[in-house]
Amino acid sequence: MPISLANLDAIDVHVHAWSPAAADDDPMLQQAARYFGNDEPPATLDGLAAYYRERRMAAVVFSLDVKDAPSVHVSNDDVLALAERQSDIVIPFVSVDPTRGAAAVTEAQRLIATGKVRGFKLHPQIQAFYANDPAIYPFYEVVAAARLPILVHTGHSGMGTGMRAGGGIRLKYGNPMLLDDVAVDFPDMPIVLAHPSFPWQDEALSMCLHKPQVYIDLSGWSPKYFPANLVQYANTQLKHKVLFGSDYPVLTPDRWLRDFATIGIKDEVRPLILKDNAARLFGLG
Repeated sequence: MPISLANLDAIDVHVHAWSPAAADDDPMLQQAARYFGNDEPPATLDGLAAYYRERRMAAVVFSLDVKDAPSVHVSNDDVLALAERQSDIVIPFVSVDPTRGAAAVTEAQRLIATGKVRGFKLHPQIQAFYANDPAIYPFYEVVAAARLPILVHTGHSGMGTGMRAGGGIRLKYGNPMLLDDVAVDFPDMPIVLAHPSFPWQDEALSMCLHKPQVYIDLSGWSPKYFPANLVQYANTQLKHKVLFGSDYPVLTPDRWLRDFATIGIKDEVRPLILKDNAARLFGLG
């Protein structure tokens, strides 16, 4: 069943495919749960879809591929299979660690060939790469040729915060301005800057204002902590470029929406952020 915009109040563009078993043997996920104070997520992927259906929301769902990770709790193929079963709710993104080189290109091509992929999720800090590294460009070329968007973590990382050496995560990879080169070199590949980009919020706003295919998602932060310049631009020049995202399960859509209702977003802008901008970006409706 295709997604019906008439049946939706919102589209959450940042939802992690989660296996409850993942946190049992991963200290970083355990730390993230303490940092964000997240609720217990559904026990199954289909339960995740039901969670969003109850809330009249569609969800962009993805896992994360990291080449040095010991195991994958939820695979890209698991996400694609979920989207087939729950096609009225789930918009499937996949993740390929681009530092895998030729193997990353081959895997991206395989996934795209399924005809089911709606975009790619990248996390430069965890995958440890500069977004404008020419070594990554063969991967971008494959994604751009398929005319698919990339959703890229920017700014501070809640993952690793407070852990010894920050869990090994290097914050420098999260500077959104590194993606400005990518936006110039791949002008038809949509780029979503994931999260308010502290401490580089001005850079993210400038880039989103300057490059037509660049968007910002608001996930990973309670809206009550949004910086004033982000709220200002979301209300005005970037009102068609800003997207609702929760970062579930580390931040629930219920909490995000509750806090969003308390900040100074114009009434006519709220539906753009919550649904309409994402619907246009993903070609829904």
